[in-house]
Amino acid sequence: MSPRKAPALHGTDLSLREHLIATATRLIAERGTTGLTVRTIAREAGVADGVLYNHFADKEELLALAVRAHVRTVGRHLGELPAPGHGSVRDNLRAHIMYGVAFHKAVLPAFAGLIGQPKVLDAFTASGAPGEDWRDQLRGYLLAEVELGRLAPDASVDAAVAMIVGVCHETVLTGLLYDASAPHGLSDEFVDDLVGTVLNGIGQARP
Repeated sequence: MSPRKAPALHGTDLSLREHLIATATRLIAERGTTGLTVRTIAREAGVADGVLYNHFADKEELLALAVRAHVRTVGRHLGELPAPGHGSVRDNLRAHIMYGVAFHKAVLPAFAGLIGQPKVLDAFTASGAPGEDWRDQLRGYLLAEVELGRLAPDASVDAAVAMIVGVCHETVLTGLLYDASAPHGLSDEFVDDLVGTVLNGIGQARP
């Protein structure tokens, strides 16, 4: 006879571990991570507080896995990024930039409560698959376009990635830190300028 299912899992196909991760993920999406406690997660999951420690080494492991699940959910909702060799590089970079802003707008608030929790951040990094994060995908896209000959063989890919990711971070963080009520996005004109600068350089004046 199979073991009885916990009452909190009735009507689901989840294991208790999966249920706890899903509950924490939902809470992070709704409230962020600031002040998120074991008691809150357990209460929302419909289990006793101590149950969490039967399935995770500590609260930090659960939070890291929940944040990773949240990030993956955001990525799925944003859709597919352009594939190398299809469309124009200029349009594809525009799509990456708009994706990056939307992605950071959705996920950065979840990290606000983790600034003082390096153990969670380390566990979050370790929980990702190679090349999974958007920064890695952007770098992989640019390297693939170099291999296809659609970008120069000596293209400064890492500098371009740092520039694009930095703009996305700065755009969202400025809104969160200084004017949360303002829309933190980029105008079409600015995106065009950024793409042009990445592809053509800032343009040094001739003496």
